[in-house]
Amino acid sequence: MRTLTVDLGERSYPIYIGPDLIKQGLLDRHITDSRALLITNETVGPRYRGQLVTPENVSVTDLVLPDGERYKTLTTCERVYDSLISGRFDRSATIIALGGGVIGDLAGFCAATYQRGINFVQIPTTLLAQVDSSVGGKTGVNHPQGKNMIGAFHQPQAVIADTYLLGTLPERELAAGLAEVVKYGLIRDPEFFSWLERNADKLLAKDADALAHAVAESCRNKAEVVAADEREGGVRALLNLGHTFGHAIETYTNYSTWLHGEAVAVGICMACRVSVELGWLCEADLQRTQRLLAKLGLPQRPPNIPLERFLELMSVDKKSQGGRIRLVLLKGIGDALVTSEFDHGALHRSIETT
Repeated sequence: MRTLTVDLGERSYPIYIGPDLIKQGLLDRHITDSRALLITNETVGPRYRGQLVTPENVSVTDLVLPDGERYKTLTTCERVYDSLISGRFDRSATIIALGGGVIGDLAGFCAATYQRGINFVQIPTTLLAQVDSSVGGKTGVNHPQGKNMIGAFHQPQAVIADTYLLGTLPERELAAGLAEVVKYGLIRDPEFFSWLERNADKLLAKDADALAHAVAESCRNKAEVVAADEREGGVRALLNLGHTFGHAIETYTNYSTWLHGEAVAVGICMACRVSVELGWLCEADLQRTQRLLAKLGLPQRPPNIPLERFLELMSVDKKSQGGRIRLVLLKGIGDALVTSEFDHGALHRSIETT
């Protein structure tokens, strides 16, 4: 097991990374009361709930939710609140999130808002959740007009990333998670990007050592960024590379046909293309990025969305300021910036030609 720390002073917490961690009783260290609500979904619950070791002195109530991004809504939150209130859970209770990014985001948001905040622990079961959404305290739900527009910053007590669980991921889910892994190399870690180029085949083959390294390096990068900028006032916004484009795709398709990582992969390509159009990124780096994403089995072209509608959806974005679209763009692999100061003609051309 490898342990990293998200350094936030008194609110610091560990990220445990390694195989078979759900069987090792790590929850004993992070549940301080006698009651917990475990939130999972119809896919993950039957597969892993029986393997999860919970503290003997803690009464754990299970809540099983439907599986899918389209259920990441306030309506689903009502089910969680109903369970908490009818079960008379108080402020000392803990929520355990056992699932992918949807479960983690939704359970974390409910933890942030129930009685103005209770503890929660993240147990991410997908690659995307282990390398990204479970770390950093961003919680939230979707709105028909925009992804993650309703949310709160609420840090977990711990993240337990059991890499053994990745061995059962469908190929499509694995690839979607790798899009977020590639992101870290592009925004701040060129050596990691090169490692991904060399080890793409091992990752796709679910090589245990390769996956563990990818999770650990991704979490290290994110933990460093979050420690420097918890509430996204500056450098943390770089973690949204490709997301403004990707969220527009997800919203346009009603969160039903594209996985988040697939939409982010297309968004990364579009952000790279804008960067090339502006003369900031060289064509060779764009091609390296495209080759890696293609090798990982990720899409690179968006669905057919009219330009004006694409721009409208992009404007409904948490990074927008004063009605202006802000993008994470690249000047090189490992060199990113957030800006609204760019030629919008380059953006329009990139949307139409990617």
